[in-house]
Amino acid sequence: MNPVVAIVGRPNVGKSTLMNRIVGRREAIVEERPGVTRDRKEVEASWLDREFTLVDTGGWIAGGDDLDEKVSRQSEKAIKDADVILFVVDSTVGITDDDAKVAALLRQRTEQVILVANKVDDRSHEAVVWELMSLGLGDPASISALHGRGTGDMLDRLIALLPEPQPEPEVDEEEERIISVSLVGRPNVGKSTLFNRLIGEDRAVVHDRPGTTRDAIDTVVESEYGPVRFIDTAGMRRKARIDEDTEYYSLVRALKAADAADVALLVIDGTVGVTHQDQRLAERVDAAGCPIVVLLNKWDLCDAETRADVSDQVGMKLHFVGAAPVIKISALTGKNVTRLWPALADTIESYRTRIPTRRVNDVIRAAQQAQPAPGGARVLYATQGATDPPTFTLFVNYELPRTWLRYLERRLREDLDLGATPIKVRVRKRSE
Repeated sequence: MNPVVAIVGRPNVGKSTLMNRIVGRREAIVEERPGVTRDRKEVEASWLDREFTLVDTGGWIAGGDDLDEKVSRQSEKAIKDADVILFVVDSTVGITDDDAKVAALLRQRTEQVILVANKVDDRSHEAVVWELMSLGLGDPASISALHGRGTGDMLDRLIALLPEPQPEPEVDEEEERIISVSLVGRPNVGKSTLFNRLIGEDRAVVHDRPGTTRDAIDTVVESEYGPVRFIDTAGMRRKARIDEDTEYYSLVRALKAADAADVALLVIDGTVGVTHQDQRLAERVDAAGCPIVVLLNKWDLCDAETRADVSDQVGMKLHFVGAAPVIKISALTGKNVTRLWPALADTIESYRTRIPTRRVNDVIRAAQQAQPAPGGARVLYATQGATDPPTFTLFVNYELPRTWLRYLERRLREDLDLGATPIKVRVRKRSE
């Protein structure tokens, strides 16, 4: 396991900009106003061949509102778990009360802390850095996270503090394969509450304010079905309602996480029902070839009439996801959440299934006998070329009509017992 480096400090001092500078890409969402980063975000980074896990945190605020307090607790948790801490201060502002309070938390671990004076864009700003010595955390590292000035020297100091790397035990790559599960849905349907319930700790900031989660964050959980990576994503809204850059990048990250996942958990607010946006999200995930498990959250708050109505809505408005599992849960109380695990296991098994070639051709043959393709087109031979999702290659004599190809896809899914698992069908015309 790589050593952990936490980036901490009050809001808007450049923590996320520093993370992006270290990893060399726009990994964290950055905007010129405080409060954009709220959850802990972890990425892998390296410097001079030394690898480490970099943790970006929300701004630490003393005496803020309930959401501020939760964000601050996330920062304190990151400080506790870190091997090295980068404490970032805005050199153009100087020491604030919040800076002083964070420093007080860190002074008991001075040997593991690097005080980072950010926004030192040129030599004329270096003189103001030395007043930061009064924080009692040693010599500041003067940098400009935005322009990269001084970050190399800071990273040299950082890797000198990292614990010696431990040899990694040899593992079977197939056994160690991690299932990736993304939680998607509209804002404020309970994704972060469910995420925290599944991983067993308050990793994501949970608040009743829509849009609390700005970025995609993930955690690997060991389960009886093997390691599972759960990815909490920002709530997705219609593009017409996305009126700020931060929400746009949150949407991009959420869609990217869904595209890369093995399974998507579509979280729907049971008290509201299946909305048009829920439909659009399900279509988007389905189009990416990702199997879906539908979760009707807040089910304990629904009366009998609402439950019957919402169940009918799932059948009518989400009919295109086929036999996708539908689980009625309460993320807040944990009721029925355990039913998610066997549903995930069955879905992943279908997603990774490999069908013998003879069985695939038997299904194709029966389908053609029941409903021949128009125009003399025929499938001469078929095979499964890949898994994740199951991908079938059809060798044909003529181009297959699109409607008949959809019929063939349906027969493959039904006759091979693939349930709601997305499948891909590739068609190759026999060379003349």
